[in-house]
Amino acid sequence: MTALLSIEGLKCAYQSQTVLDGVALSMEQGEIACLLGPSGCGKTTVLRAIAGFISPLSGQIRLGEQVISSAAQVVPPEKRGMGMVFQDYALFPHLSIADNIAFGLNGLARAEKRRRVQEVLDLVELPDLSRRYPHELSGGQQQRVALARALAPDPRLLLMDEPFSNLDTDLRRQLSQDVRDILKRRGIAAIMVTHDQQEAFTISDRIGILSAGKVQQWGSPEDLYYRPATPEVASFVGKGELFRGRISAAQAVETDLGLLEFAEPLGVDAGCDVQLFLRPGDLYLSHEGGVPGEILSSEFQGSRILYRVRLNSGREVEVLEQGLHRYSQGERLNVHVTAHRPIIFSSCPVN
Repeated sequence: MTALLSIEGLKCAYQSQTVLDGVALSMEQGEIACLLGPSGCGKTTVLRAIAGFISPLSGQIRLGEQVISSAAQVVPPEKRGMGMVFQDYALFPHLSIADNIAFGLNGLARAEKRRRVQEVLDLVELPDLSRRYPHELSGGQQQRVALARALAPDPRLLLMDEPFSNLDTDLRRQLSQDVRDILKRRGIAAIMVTHDQQEAFTISDRIGILSAGKVQQWGSPEDLYYRPATPEVASFVGKGELFRGRISAAQAVETDLGLLEFAEPLGVDAGCDVQLFLRPGDLYLSHEGGVPGEILSSEFQGSRILYRVRLNSGREVEVLEQGLHRYSQGERLNVHVTAHRPIIFSSCPVN
């Protein structure tokens, strides 16, 4: 089956400065994807290339069977059948909500326009606000109107550029889930740019991690979190630490945290040097065994407490403990590893 969107070997530059170099990804009809990465990594450039606002130096972008961008040709943005939602909503202040939504519905009869406007207002749960103006709405309502306007022409693909960044944290989380539900009900595919990891995990079927102008990994949120392709991807999608180690047996590795044994084979030959990625939740504290350390600080997080611990080696690590018991600053404790699914990186062949 042909992918809805396919990008192959995409290279783009601004004023001779290469921004994207060999970007490749694909997504299916109805999928929601996010491009995630640090500032300046090329996320928005990918979105602009998909929209047709910039031309590639090489590579191509396909929408279904049609090549819509290549070095030889670029289909104009208005002929791509895409919708777009911007960070600043881009609503016309002098037009009513109904007229804002109807703005891009060219060539339709007046009655059909009214029907389409009401349909998308119902979809975004703003059925009675058609006669209001943008300044009379909250930020969350304005973003829903922007989404309704983008959905009104029934696009094949929706592009969203940091659509929730102007909203407060709680509203962002709620609107992310709402937008996902709306898109899934309509079966519309979407690709979104964000720097917010939680937002990406909330809304996406697929996530692409961009760094240095390339897609470092393209996969499901679960793939990126539990099976990151590189240490950089692991560090970006989940706070954690890399520990150097050496495989001592099929299920054991010697590290700064002692000899760690796991329930399943690690898939790397004995004697190989590795890097073990451990998140704060993979560690726990006790008064016995483990590696000695000293509590430097604690951060109460409701049902959990995040500790900063200095090991005897001088290295500092974070440990996320469940429960209400709170250790004191300066208290001596021991750090243990409780990871059930170790994330290991090695230059040795994987068995």
